[in-house]
Amino acid sequence: MHIWRLQRGDYDWLTPDLGSIYRDFDIKDVWGEAETCGVRQVILVQAAASAAETDFLLDVADTDPRVAGVVGWVDFEAGDAAEQIARRAKNPHLLGLRPMIADLSDPLWILQDACAPAMESIQANELVFDAHAHPDLVPVMTRLAARYPNLPIVLNHAGKPPIASAELDVWRDDISELARHENVSCKLSGLLTEAGARTDDSAIGEVAEHIGACFGPERLLWGSDWPVLTLAGNYKGWAAQCERLVDQYYPDHSDAIFSGNAKRIYSRNAGV
Repeated sequence: MHIWRLQRGDYDWLTPDLGSIYRDFDIKDVWGEAETCGVRQVILVQAAASAAETDFLLDVADTDPRVAGVVGWVDFEAGDAAEQIARRAKNPHLLGLRPMIADLSDPLWILQDACAPAMESIQANELVFDAHAHPDLVPVMTRLAARYPNLPIVLNHAGKPPIASAELDVWRDDISELARHENVSCKLSGLLTEAGARTDDSAIGEVAEHIGACFGPERLLWGSDWPVLTLAGNYKGWAAQCERLVDQYYPDHSDAIFSGNAKRIYSRNAGV
């Protein structure tokens, strides 16, 4: 999940045209719903391309026991990126890093030599690389996974499949290829905002079934993507829908998908 405070001023993507999510969001705003769904701890994921926001999230994690850890951001092209990562990794609440590559014009940006020291530092400091992706970037993640076979990579939002158009064939093939790399896992998250009117269990289930068939239920982990989720649904509804789909396709793996896999994948600190 995400939290943000607009007055911080570094959420470049968060503009008034986004309507209902153009305001502050805090854990307390959703905690009643989350607890009802059985949630006891959350991982906060960056929402701004700034190291200052990462430090803000780490400060929250240091004081709020509901936060198991943080997936943050650093400037991968900075000359001291490796040192920045190593320094922040001294905080056990830093679990991973996520450059906002889906917002960049160059789809091959993460593969450039300038990003290599940062990638190597993520691996050396036992962090996870969270892959902020859309369908065109799934093959790029396949190349990245091959380049860093010992680096845990988590594909966000199942690569944002084009559910609304139902044109899933290319996405299916690309996901199948990515999943061949055993260092890659996949989040069952962020799908309702890609679905348009196709938010029923059948349409969302096509995606849930495919990513499970490709990655195996041991490499699937559930995410809320709250509060972006609220553009298309609500926390309780999304959690309930995913419970139904997991019970349908992976009935013996519910605990793993909703908790255990995340604990294992983001395992560098005892708080997870």
